[in-house]
Amino acid sequence: MADEAKPVPARAERPLWRSVLINVVVALAVVSLVQAFVVRVHNVSSGSMRETLGVTDRVLTFKLAYVGAGPARGDIVVFAHGDSWETDRRSPDPSPVVQALRAFGDLTGIGLSSQAFTVKRVIGVAGDTVDCCDADGRVRVNGEALTEPYVYRDIAFRPGELDCTTEPRSARCFGPVQVPADRLLVLGDHRSNSADSVANCRSADARPDACARFVRVDQVTGKVIARVWPPGPVA
Repeated sequence: MADEAKPVPARAERPLWRSVLINVVVALAVVSLVQAFVVRVHNVSSGSMRETLGVTDRVLTFKLAYVGAGPARGDIVVFAHGDSWETDRRSPDPSPVVQALRAFGDLTGIGLSSQAFTVKRVIGVAGDTVDCCDADGRVRVNGEALTEPYVYRDIAFRPGELDCTTEPRSARCFGPVQVPADRLLVLGDHRSNSADSVANCRSADARPDACARFVRVDQVTGKVIARVWPPGPVA
């Protein structure tokens, strides 16, 4: 007589809370990996890039844009830094809650972070000499004047009246500044409201060899490729 088939034990149902927890953990892991290696969303926190990008705009950066090559002139980039461009991390916060939130943000790319993120436009790359201005008030790179339709509310410049040869001279004037190896010179599109690479070079007594602050290429976290909110491209 054939053996009777033994009944298969019923599979115990997973508790709902455990299923939810697993799904949340998996989702966070996926988001973290995507933001760490592919794309990341950043919030624009200043008006230095108006009208290209507005305050509170959310932009999408592509982290793989510079695999094998550095940023190019004209690119809009996001770079990470600490309390200043020269530091890598913000000063520790005394609150353990903020510390925990920063640690979570560093791990997942969500919320607070131990780094600050700034968005600017690349004007000069390693070896370039950048100065302002030509007779028409334009920025020059290696002696060639740039055409910059994206500039918003530039600093006052009036040929023959308020330029780089008059007294007083235009605050638009700076340089020439040479960009060191592995560094970038960045400016904001809202030139009259931008704490950028040459903000300290615009006075008549500034030393071109010591006034500029540059961005290290390895600080760049990605190229801005789109506005997530409000939706749209970037120039």
